[in-house]
Order: sequence, then structure tokens, then C-alpha cells
Amino acid sequence: MDTENIDITTADSDELYEHHRIVVDKGQALLRIDKFLMDRLPNVTRNKLQSAIKAESVQVNNAPVKVSYKVKPQDIITITLPDPPRDTDIVPENIPLNIIYEDDELLLVNKPANMVVHPAYSNWTGTLVNALTYYLQNLPTSRNGEGRPGLVHRIDKDTSGLLVIAKTDLAMAYLARQFFDHSIERTYYALVWGVPKEAQGTITGHIGRSIKDRKVMAVYPNGEQGKHAVTHYKVLKSFGYVSLIQCNLETGRTHQIRAHMKFIGHPLFGDATYGLNQSSYGKHTASFKAFVQNALKIMPRQALHAKSLGFRHPVTHQFMQFDSELPEDFVQVLQKWEVYAE
Repeated sequence: MDTENIDITTADSDELYEHHRIVVDKGQALLRIDKFLMDRLPNVTRNKLQSAIKAESVQVNNAPVKVSYKVKPQDIITITLPDPPRDTDIVPENIPLNIIYEDDELLLVNKPANMVVHPAYSNWTGTLVNALTYYLQNLPTSRNGEGRPGLVHRIDKDTSGLLVIAKTDLAMAYLARQFFDHSIERTYYALVWGVPKEAQGTITGHIGRSIKDRKVMAVYPNGEQGKHAVTHYKVLKSFGYVSLIQCNLETGRTHQIRAHMKFIGHPLFGDATYGLNQSSYGKHTASFKAFVQNALKIMPRQALHAKSLGFRHPVTHQFMQFDSELPEDFVQVLQKWEVYAE
């Protein structure tokens, strides 16, 4: 039997899903697919597998199957599942959440800037997952009093905006499949340096770890390394030295928008990691530099906001679209640039 594990990136942060490809042995006897996979994937529960099958995240020979399907010799089975729980214990913390929608299967959160999504090195507390764990542990959908928020995607610490959270295994599997198929609609607003030559366009270039700095993502236009990445952008308003743009993600790679915009010469305003020399886009006067510094004091982060999110509901299968307002720091900086441009 040939088994291959492939990581799939689904957001502008860490990779969230593991993808299995199993070629069934020639001598395999007929066996229900959930039982077959239980033997092959010992760390995955039957409930999670059955939810994945119902969500069409398990496919045989490129077609979804029912739980009752019996595996046959030479079948090719592909599975998209959430990552297994981390080994580290997540401490529930009573942190206020801006929940804009919730039902029995999922919830949407408008994450503020300066909030890490998942506990990790140097950020074990105060994260969105700590807050969600506290919130979910007292809900009917929790398991034995333990809330288990399902991260379907992530955004960077200093990026604000919408995140959808799965509350059940079915929702996790169903939403995961949509991210894998790139059928999720994601719109970001960004303030970038300069004015792109084209009012709208598409940026295509593989994204992978930089050879010089593993903490930074680089664009490889010839596809020599990294993963395929596509960003569609449109200029909404130009302020001469900076532009407000809309970005729609076709793929979801780590730091995709930040890396792609730097690649075409228009890095995000306030982006300390991917920003180029800001003096290249403005006047070399002391007054201009002072103006920029004042704007950065208002918004000391990359000017990026996950504005809208669209997906199909895991139970009703109806398409749902959500939108959010720009945060106050983003609004203030836009107003300053508008006055300056005049």
C-alpha cells in the first residue's frame, strides 16, 4: 500500500491540514471505508473520519463516497483532515471576543490586530485560541466540558479581520474541504506604498521560505521552489504616495499578500518585515518623514485587514457572505493620507 502525506497551506499563516493519498493493495478484501481508514490512520477517531466522509473530504478515485462504501483493491483514496491536536495544553482564558455570527456548527470572529491566533513559542497565552477555548467549554457543542475550537485558517498577529471557527468535526471537515478546493471567497483591504501601474491585476509566483531568512517568505516566479500562489488585486483609491487596494486570494500561502505586494514593488504600509525603503515612495523632506512617522504611531503594524469571507454552510450548504468594517487605526490612517494628498 502506498501512503503519502502532504501538507496543505490554507491561510496566510501556518499550514493547517494533512492530505493523505492511499492506494489500496491488490489483495484487499471488501471493507467499509471508515473501518479501513481506522486501521491506516490510528491517530484519527472514527467520528472524525465519518464527519470527513459526510463532508466529502474523503474521496475514492476522485469522487466522494458514503460511509457505507466498501473499499476495493486498487482504489485510490484521498483524505483532507484537520491537523491532530497539539501536544501542548491550551489554557482557557476569559478574553473578550468580537463574535459577529454564531450557530451550532461554527462562529465568525473579527480578530483585532496584535492578537496571535494560536499558542506557539513566545506566545503561549493571550491568543485567540485561548479565548475560544474558554468561550466554547461551556457550550452544548463542547465535548465533556472541553471546548475545542477548530481553526480552519489563520491570519497574522498584526493583521485584523474575519476568521471562521468550526465548532464540530463535521464543520471542520466541510470547511477544510472548501479551503483545500479554493472555493472560499476571501477579500482583504491593504494600504500599500506607491500606485500600481495597472488599476487591477493578478500576481502569480510560488511562495516559500527565503534562503537568506527562514522567518521570511520569498516569491519564486519561476516555480523553482515554494508553492503555487495567486493574488488578485484592484486599486480602490490612490493617495499619490500610497494606495488602498483590495486583494482576493485564490490560494492561501504564508504571508501571501505581504510577499506578493513586495514582489511587485508595492509593500504594505507599516510592514516592518516586508516593507522597502519608504523614502523611495515619497518626498525626502523632513515634513514628509514626520507625517509618515505620525501615521505609523497611529497604526504601528502592516495595514492589512481581512474584510470579507464567503463559504458554504456545513449543514445547510447555503452560501454565506460576511463583511466587516475597517478598524479604527486603519480608518484614521486613511483619513490622514487623504488630507495629505489634497
